[in-house]
Amino acid sequence: MQATRLALAALALGAAFTAGAATPATPKPSVVIVHGAFADGSDWAKVIPLLQAKGVDVVAVQNPLSSLKDDVDAAKRAIDAQPGKVVLVGHSWGGTVITEAGANDKVSSLVYVAAFAPDAGQSVGDLGQGYPKPAGLAHLQADAAGWLRLTQEGMTKHFAQDLPAKQTAVMTATQGPIFGEAFGQKVSTAAWKGKPSWYVVTNADHMIPPAQQRDMAQRIGAKVTTLEASHVPQQSQPAKVAAVILDAVNAAK
Repeated sequence: MQATRLALAALALGAAFTAGAATPATPKPSVVIVHGAFADGSDWAKVIPLLQAKGVDVVAVQNPLSSLKDDVDAAKRAIDAQPGKVVLVGHSWGGTVITEAGANDKVSSLVYVAAFAPDAGQSVGDLGQGYPKPAGLAHLQADAAGWLRLTQEGMTKHFAQDLPAKQTAVMTATQGPIFGEAFGQKVSTAAWKGKPSWYVVTNADHMIPPAQQRDMAQRIGAKVTTLEASHVPQQSQPAKVAAVILDAVNAAK
């Protein structure tokens, strides 16, 4: 009788173990962030720890900013290096990059932060047609080879006007110049057509008109969050931007 009880207990324990093993917890997707022009990966230094505190693995891509293809290739390498699904985030020019790179099967969703969201066959230059010229564009400087930088005044008064001057001085010094021809290069695919998207609209933006942002967000069918912020809400309102990304992470399937 005792032997029978022990055998039944062992079977029950084995069944419980098997049932638990059959339904493992689904790991959270990692987050890959693509920065924009006139910046580098450190542009996201305030958001990254907020995501990590929630148990999310994060990688900030360092774009060469030499061409659309080069930046897309950098994003693809970061995506391929992740063990599972990816929420792909792009700021400004980075939105163009994730629109193409996001076609990767590992990408579950896209998050655009004050970012360009072109359709297939469109460039950044195409998207600006029909909107007032942003004030910040008057503060771009090109070198003899065609690389563009943002002046100190442009950074302080138009790119990040809601940040302290000491911080914008550092941002000016560490910015990544972009090869000007990149703005005319067209994406070949639009990943947002097949993937859920989120969009952070910045109402005090001097680099991409807020009306243009709202129109792009509507076109891609994004879940929209609107902030009273400059072009860099990841710097001025990091908790709110992190909350949008976490929403995309938690919604991933």
